[in-house]
Amino acid sequence: MTVLDAPVGTAAPSGRAEGLVPVFVRLKLTLLRNGLRQSSGRKAAYVTSIVFALLLAVGQVIGLIALRGNAQATTLVVLLTGLLALGWAVMPLFSPSGDETLDPSRLVMLPLRPRPLIGALLVASLIGIGPLFTFALALGSVISVAHGAAAAVTGVVAIPLTLLVCVALARSVATANVRLLTSRKGRDLAVLSGLVIAVGFQFVNFGMQRLGRAGGLSSLEPAADVVGWLPPASAIGAVSSVSEGAYARAALQLLLSVLALAALVWMWQRSLTKLMTAPDGSTLAAAAPTRTKSGTGRSGLFALLPDGRTGTVMERSLRYVVRDPKTKATWVTALAVGLIVPLLNALQGTGSVYLACFAAGMLGIQMYNQFGQDTSAFWMVSLTISSTRDAYAELRARALALLLITLPYTVLVTALTAAVLRDWEALPEVMGLSFAILGAMLATGALASALYPYSIPQDGAFKNVAPGQAGLAWISILGGMVSATLLCAPVIALTIVLHMSDQQGWLWTLLPTGAAYGALIAWTGVRLAAPRTARRLPEILAAVSKG
Repeated sequence: MTVLDAPVGTAAPSGRAEGLVPVFVRLKLTLLRNGLRQSSGRKAAYVTSIVFALLLAVGQVIGLIALRGNAQATTLVVLLTGLLALGWAVMPLFSPSGDETLDPSRLVMLPLRPRPLIGALLVASLIGIGPLFTFALALGSVISVAHGAAAAVTGVVAIPLTLLVCVALARSVATANVRLLTSRKGRDLAVLSGLVIAVGFQFVNFGMQRLGRAGGLSSLEPAADVVGWLPPASAIGAVSSVSEGAYARAALQLLLSVLALAALVWMWQRSLTKLMTAPDGSTLAAAAPTRTKSGTGRSGLFALLPDGRTGTVMERSLRYVVRDPKTKATWVTALAVGLIVPLLNALQGTGSVYLACFAAGMLGIQMYNQFGQDTSAFWMVSLTISSTRDAYAELRARALALLLITLPYTVLVTALTAAVLRDWEALPEVMGLSFAILGAMLATGALASALYPYSIPQDGAFKNVAPGQAGLAWISILGGMVSATLLCAPVIALTIVLHMSDQQGWLWTLLPTGAAYGALIAWTGVRLAAPRTARRLPEILAAVSKG
């Protein structure tokens, strides 16, 4: 007999969900209450979020009601419902710790059957800010498109159906990926959630601007026609279909949402059964016999790195980018924002090829506070530095590792921006400027790493500076960026002179000039930072160990 086949006990003697529902509702309320008791700040944040959500929900309902009778009301509410369902499906992957009941593995040792457990969890999931916001959206959507008694009756069915599909979707996704969400990769996703939201807002802003020029919501009608057949938006679409007298279409749309709910509950039950009966993969891996490696050398692409200290330091820096959540978050943010800003402006027709230099600046910032990413483990690095030559080799290898990513990425962003704007003539000069900026950022970043190091806490997703070191971080980054701009002044001045003197035929020389100047200034900065690093090893270790 498995755990799931065991009797439920006094909570639900008949194996039905009715006995478990009040237990799980009280459990959800208890978790919320105990979480608020942890600190007054958390309580204030939660109360503020509730008030904000209520105000937003009320404003949302009022706004949707105001659309009643508008020709584009159906298009808007269907697309909004589709976006909301997408949010329900994605958000559990980015906030696994937001609701402790999302982790059903906590219930593995209890003698609970999957079917009544799912019913109780589904009801408990209806408690929270998210379900309240979803209910408000569904209510306002139904009111805005329902015309007639038949449509009102259909809306009474569509509102809870929409809410249940969204909640079941989130639960099934969370249960199917609970092993991932509670692992290191899941924590990485949580760290990157802010980036995804920020990037999403950029695309929403871009889409709103395009809609304003394309004639408003009427351009979205083809998309709404498709989304209107996808659950749970199809339930809202059914209300609009009844208002138009298309009863057969409405019945089919409602049926699609009902079938989707049944399929999600079935997938949820299957994932729950597998989760609560199958052994953990990490346990199997730990119990498996260890394999002896055939060699101690590098494998994969790391085998292409040079031998000696340079290759070792480069490999360590690149592995930080792949494995360390904070380093990965900063790199992904720089790569995404560095690409989005010039390309979105170019697509809107308001950009310039020179905005591609923004990507070089964003990536060059990664050179700052190089030792902070080591945290207290920097003591092992400091043991390998006994002279200025060792410090120079360490900084040079870290800069080379950064260049492996930044150089091809800078070329890619510059070429894409020029292609979108169809301004290929400006490509050489902009690329030369980007190389000069990148070299200047490497130079000032090496000096800032030696003179103004600070610790990067590992315990918080959005805490990147240890308490008391915010001033060091601002001096390091802002001072370095201003210095880098001044260092690029010769190349910038040469560009201005060539344009003002109408020497268009010589602008291509800015590419080799900028590349050579950037390499020279970067080498000079690393050279100047090496002796300071060698002399300040104890101070650097103390600074980066505070987090």
